[in-house]
Amino acid sequence: MANHERNTNILLQLIKLPDNSRCAECGAPDPEWASYTLGMFVCLNCSGIHRSLSSRVKSIKLDYWDDKMVEFMKSNGNAKNRALYEKAVPPYYYRPKESDCVVLKEQWIRAKYERMEFTGETKYPPLSYTTGFYEGMLWKKGKENTQFLKRKFVLSEREFTLTYYNKENVCFLQESKGPKALISIKDINATFQPEKIGHPNGLQITYQDDDHTRNLYVYHESPQEIVTWYNAIRAARYAYLRTAYPTGRDTELIPKITRNYLKEGYMEKTGPLQKEPFKKRWFVLDSQNRKLFYFKGQLDAEELGVVFIGTEKKGYSVKECVLKHAQGNKWKWGVMVETPKRQFVFMCEQDREQKEWLDALKLVLSRPMSPLHQWCPLADWLPSTG
Repeated sequence: MANHERNTNILLQLIKLPDNSRCAECGAPDPEWASYTLGMFVCLNCSGIHRSLSSRVKSIKLDYWDDKMVEFMKSNGNAKNRALYEKAVPPYYYRPKESDCVVLKEQWIRAKYERMEFTGETKYPPLSYTTGFYEGMLWKKGKENTQFLKRKFVLSEREFTLTYYNKENVCFLQESKGPKALISIKDINATFQPEKIGHPNGLQITYQDDDHTRNLYVYHESPQEIVTWYNAIRAARYAYLRTAYPTGRDTELIPKITRNYLKEGYMEKTGPLQKEPFKKRWFVLDSQNRKLFYFKGQLDAEELGVVFIGTEKKGYSVKECVLKHAQGNKWKWGVMVETPKRQFVFMCEQDREQKEWLDALKLVLSRPMSPLHQWCPLADWLPSTG
């Protein structure tokens, strides 16, 4: 028993070291599990992924550790693990965070230890996301319905485009009327949305289409394939940003490659007079572009409207509100967004959701506007049809 307590205390001291104080895979704080074959410390969620891959993991506090295992952990650790298995991670390759979905974490772990993608050794054939060109089939949701159909997608880093075709069979591409959409990498974003799409490998691709923001909802049955698509898109975005901003540093460019949206969810909205009936809508807050979009449903292809969120110095504000007399609203927790031209009222179902929306909107308000936003701010409210 004394030996067990001594070894447990040694491990607890090891995870206090800065390099070991966060999960080696997703960065979650205070990891309480460890791989005694790889010599690094991980969180509970990532330990489950490692176990599914036959990696030997134990709980630091609950399991028995013998002297040999503890010595191995002392001589290794997260820093040594990264030096070996993350020696050559491309700057655009997405490193999962604690809040990310399972497919990103699992494929990151498989890429490191099963496929050995980042050890710096030359790969042949080269890794798909490193070639600058990628093509394949993805299941895509229809614009006007909920049916997913196979579609051909082609990504070209040289042309900075993502193209997709309505013809499934490659043989018909030359005879078709051309691509269904030719998407510029300039304005594209990709983010995993497994819960919203209803598939563990669900990916949302968003881009600018004339005056609208267009959403594509896709998935692939293979977790590796969908994550390869994601990182291939990120590689093309990184190449574009390096071309558009040749003096930009990676610390500035990498956060702009792709992004997760700060907050999403249903709220009720009313019209400009605040006397119109309330309608339930799906809202998305894009903090990078300072835009609050709303859609009729969460899987809509195009938004119904968008509010630009400036700064307090520019006359924008966010606060909670209470409406005593309103038509049709069932929810009671209000959020008021004021712009120099208009006042908007949205209602949340619960006080927790109200607080989350207020916190998210205030965070955007507190950030300084970029020169682009100050030079060419969006109209406070773009077309609102319901």
